Amino acid sequence: MDMLLEFSLVWLLVCALAGFFAALEIGYRLGRRRHDKSDEPDKSHSNALQGATLGLLALLLGFTFAMAVSRFDNRKTVIMEQANAIGTAELRSRLLGTPYAERAAPLFRAYVQAWLDYRAAIIDLDAVKAAEQRAFGIENQLWNIVRDATSANPQSQPAALFAAAMNDVIDAHERRHRSIQDRVPDAVILVLFAVSILALGQVAYNSGLAGRRWPFANATFAIVIAIVLVIILDIDRPRRGFVQVSQDSMIRLQHSLGPAPN
Repeated sequence: MDMLLEFSLVWLLVCALAGFFAALEIGYRLGRRRHDKSDEPDKSHSNALQGATLGLLALLLGFTFAMAVSRFDNRKTVIMEQANAIGTAELRSRLLGTPYAERAAPLFRAYVQAWLDYRAAIIDLDAVKAAEQRAFGIENQLWNIVRDATSANPQSQPAALFAAAMNDVIDAHERRHRSIQDRVPDAVILVLFAVSILALGQVAYNSGLAGRRWPFANATFAIVIAIVLVIILDIDRPRRGFVQVSQDSMIRLQHSLGPAPN
């Protein structure tokens, strides 16, 4: 699972192109061998198979692209909701009064910084885990403030509002974590690669049956499919690649709270 995350997009593009061009060459040579022996029914059957295979490829490309985009949109929504939850909790902490508000303020600044560090770590898993552990520790400290404020005055409405807001913050943490893990399964991507190779091989086979290679058109088709596949993988990668979720919501929240304590 997630083994494709280990490879760079450039390497995957090169591998896809190599596989696609190999499929074109092998398919053409197989078709060329059958050129003299094939009749019209053979060509009609091959054309039908080509149409079916290309239809299947189009369906899989559209389906996989939609899956990747939906997960990308979900990650954007989760970050915005998390920033809103943290901002709401911070505002409600100001209603607690002394000393709870003073204790909470630097913790919220450090909490936002922890999540920005979590994103900035990219593929450094040790730094990612360290940032998330800091976030967990700060959540515990903020929950201790909830407990102390509630214990001091069980009927306090600000304390109840702050407790509810902290529940939302903790829930947002889990949603953020799950959004990173929620990707298009590798099995779907591998099937897409396999169907792409099959479709290109079938196209080249038909070219061989016709006795004409059509190198420019077939090569262009292979390159376009490879680029689309890499774009799907790029969108589906939450930590590396060119298409990344904006952290503007968190950055604006950080600016509104002030710098994190050293």
